[in-house]
Amino acid sequence: MKIVRKIAIVLLAALIVIQFFHPKKNKTEGDQPNYIGKSFPMPDDVKAIMAKACNDCHSNNTKYPWYTNIQPVHWFMDKHIVEGKQKLNLDEFTNKRLAYQYKKLEEIADEVKEGAMPLDSYLWIHKDAKLTDEEKVKITNWTIAAQDSLKAHYPMDSLVRKRPTQGK
Repeated sequence: MKIVRKIAIVLLAALIVIQFFHPKKNKTEGDQPNYIGKSFPMPDDVKAIMAKACNDCHSNNTKYPWYTNIQPVHWFMDKHIVEGKQKLNLDEFTNKRLAYQYKKLEEIADEVKEGAMPLDSYLWIHKDAKLTDEEKVKITNWTIAAQDSLKAHYPMDSLVRKRPTQGK
């Protein structure tokens, strides 16, 4: 019984100590010059959908709920944000190559249509982020329009990632 008590005390102490160590928050104030909506005009309804379902993990400005002040929750959330921004950062979108932009627009539509985004783990807490069929159509139509805009302004070979040729 004494060993269980000692383990409990050590775990409680560790839980208290980790409360003092938090990752840097994903907050950037001000204008985001490379935001996707600057090059691909986004209707207000699509902007609102993206804000509720995408921006927390795929932008430079996450809204942090109260429970992220508790560790290890903040570390868990930070890991999702870092991974989400590595895959797609809407605030750094136009800073990327045209082929990247074109492909990511296609991926956004595919992920939304398939229901792969937002992640289930995000939806457990953010019930309002679950996309309706109508919202999925709005995002998909917007991505198609953005791709069409790219096709209208650039040659197709600049929009497709060139694959390295195999050895001879």
